[in-house]
Amino acid sequence: MTNTTLTPEVRRKPILVQELAFLVVHLLPLGAIWTGATWFDWTICAVLYVSRMFWVTGGYHRYFAHKSYKTSRWFQAVIAFMAQTSAQKGVLWWAAHHRHHHRHSDTPADPHSMKIYGFWYSHIGWIVGPDFKETDYKTIGDYAKYPELMWLNKHYLVPPTILALVVMALGGIVNGGSITAMFTSAGFSSLFIGFFLSTVILYHGTFSINSIMHKFGTQRYESNDESKNSLWLALLTLGEGWHNNHHYYEVSGRQGFFWWEIDITYYILRSFQAVGLISDLKGVPHHIKHSKNKQHAVELRKEFEAMKKSA
Repeated sequence: MTNTTLTPEVRRKPILVQELAFLVVHLLPLGAIWTGATWFDWTICAVLYVSRMFWVTGGYHRYFAHKSYKTSRWFQAVIAFMAQTSAQKGVLWWAAHHRHHHRHSDTPADPHSMKIYGFWYSHIGWIVGPDFKETDYKTIGDYAKYPELMWLNKHYLVPPTILALVVMALGGIVNGGSITAMFTSAGFSSLFIGFFLSTVILYHGTFSINSIMHKFGTQRYESNDESKNSLWLALLTLGEGWHNNHHYYEVSGRQGFFWWEIDITYYILRSFQAVGLISDLKGVPHHIKHSKNKQHAVELRKEFEAMKKSA
């Protein structure tokens, strides 16, 4: 189980073998030097970055970590599978650690506090290091009761492996004219650029929220940590850059609280709700949005929830 009391002095350094595996994933896109890269490969790269960023933000984060909306059991499994194509470990692992982050944000018990552990550890070190490898099932018990999610969490490499093979097959068909060409340079160029390069960019897009979003940007709310808001990162991460908003009122499915705060993930979730795939997408109460003090916001949120139940 995750050690929740680790201090800066006892955090262990990353394991060399795991560092090398992470490094290899970053180097594999260079294989395109020998295979070449086509317009199709670059298109797949862009599509997979954007689409998988959505499943990370709308799935791992807003659904499994924060329960910002409801859905059916079958679509819950779809969300988990699609989120895990990001190769960011299992759905229960991801959500449990993120819940722990919110409970201890920017304290020594935070898995990835840039304030305490510095940029590199908060960005990458905590992931490749040995201290946070296990899933804290107690923290994520509300979802750990589903066998299909437990299976996916245990076999977290299955979704990205399937996606990688699909990308190779598509590369063989489009670049090489036949699915059998997936094991030639036609398929491997799509694998290197379409799958691995988009995966690496997606890593650092996601990791930036853990690291630089607690250092750079502006802070609208007193959230008792150093979370910030940034338009540029909001655009790169489909809305996750409104990080101070999120830390102030984490249950909302909308992180861009005001109309000018672009939140693409929220817009997609709204479309899912419109067609019945999800329901009860949580918004931001007016008093929360316009409050500046965290304790005041908590009290107003409780009042708002009580009003909803009595209505």
